[in-house]
Amino acid sequence: MSEIERNPGIPLDIAWVERVRVNLPATQSRAATLKARRSIKKEWQAAWLLRIVTCIDLTTLDGDDTPSNVSRLCHKANTPVRQDLIKALGVEDKRITVGAVCVYSSRVKDAVNALREVHGERIPVASVAAGFPAGQTPMEQRLQEIAQAVSFGATEIDIVITRTHVLTGEWKALYDEVKACREACGNAHLKTILATGQLGTLTNVYKASLVCMMAGSDFIKTSTGKETVNATFPVALVMVRAIREYLRVTGYKVGFKPAGGIRTSKDALSWMSLMKEELGDEWTKPNLFRIGASALLGDIERQLYHHVHGRYAALHQMPMS
Repeated sequence: MSEIERNPGIPLDIAWVERVRVNLPATQSRAATLKARRSIKKEWQAAWLLRIVTCIDLTTLDGDDTPSNVSRLCHKANTPVRQDLIKALGVEDKRITVGAVCVYSSRVKDAVNALREVHGERIPVASVAAGFPAGQTPMEQRLQEIAQAVSFGATEIDIVITRTHVLTGEWKALYDEVKACREACGNAHLKTILATGQLGTLTNVYKASLVCMMAGSDFIKTSTGKETVNATFPVALVMVRAIREYLRVTGYKVGFKPAGGIRTSKDALSWMSLMKEELGDEWTKPNLFRIGASALLGDIERQLYHHVHGRYAALHQMPMS
């Protein structure tokens, strides 16, 4: 992310936020059109899938996470695709890794140490924080968790907002909350999770997106992956249009991260197409686009295997993450 000028945020513009209106039928129609587009095939598909690999935040956020399975995740992050496939595709020189490893703050040290062991220090370690996933802990505690994750070595922080602020229209409270989290991050990049499945309306999603960007978010993210409804195309379209408007008005680029329920190569290609059509090629690279996923990488490897060998491999033939 260092190649992109960070979004410093701007003063809260309530008038801009209150002007927002989302046309639901038009949004749903455009989202359906984008998702139904013809799939990318052959060598173009392989190239896109390899780029998607570089945009994955390889994630484990389970109650039974241990140093050993975090270490295994980091080994997979550093070598996400079988080396025989990489050689057959002729991309050995690209040094392909995932976009980041994402863990709980208590596992950040494990991830940092594991990446050092495999010479994968250039892979960012992201930590969820600030009362993830519900966002219902006191603010002081949330800020302490962010500071602790950064001190452990996290270079990206995924926070979750207080949904109550959105549902009650308390935009100043939301702005102050995200701004305080940004300050607590220091040099670590801030990814702000909106938990869109719990915000009620697409208009609320757009308004929350704007406020979080005004407060200095480097990325806005759809979901924690723990909600009933996670990343959907109508929600994504609203969020990327907010990113586009924010860029037009302020000149600052903000990244986008869908998370939750993205498990197949076909799904990931649809998301990549959305970014390219709505925001341009720059938003198909890890500086400005990430996919939060744990199971997606295995399916991508199977598709690449099919491209090379003309047949599918069983999932157990792929190195485990």
